[in-house]
Amino acid sequence: MTTTLLLARHGQTVWHAENRYAGISDIPLTDTGRAQAEALGRWAAAHPVDAVRTSPLSRAVATADPACRALGLAPQLEPDLRECDFGVVEGRTLAEFEAEDPEWAAAYRADPVAHSFPGAEDPTAAAARGVRALREIAAAHPDGRVLVVAHNTLLRLVLCSLLSIPAREYRRVFPRLRNAAISELRVRPDGSAALLSLNVPCDPDLP
Repeated sequence: MTTTLLLARHGQTVWHAENRYAGISDIPLTDTGRAQAEALGRWAAAHPVDAVRTSPLSRAVATADPACRALGLAPQLEPDLRECDFGVVEGRTLAEFEAEDPEWAAAYRADPVAHSFPGAEDPTAAAARGVRALREIAAAHPDGRVLVVAHNTLLRLVLCSLLSIPAREYRRVFPRLRNAAISELRVRPDGSAALLSLNVPCDPDLP
């Protein structure tokens, strides 16, 4: 009995279009982000799922909304699927932080887990809560299919944890999860997982 989790990063926001860290800041979708959400909704209509679970941040809820409407489902909010808190770089780019503190930025690039940003959430703790959330979702839907809408850094950390990849490699192994693209994860009853696809776009014509 395995559960299929269809992982999707939320649609584009203004900050993400500028490559700024959004983290726990509640930033709305751009017009492109809303188009990506609608594409995810059309994908869901053609690939029905049993439930929709989403981060409580508004950009994730808005991304899940077209899929919920298409499927006649209510989204279930999962606090543990929220994005990591990025501390002092919330709303800033890595380049801006690097101009202010080049040594810390270099250490972050070398190992973003051991040298996370000042004031940021511990990436190991973020990965643990994200893994816990996905395993609880899988346990609640044995042999089911669940659309999970969450965030770029959290999902990359979670994938590393579930696939036995060192967390410090998350930025190298998974450079970016595309907005509103689908990554298919199979979760077994023992909590182990297999990644079957990554970053499959719902609409290849959208960024």
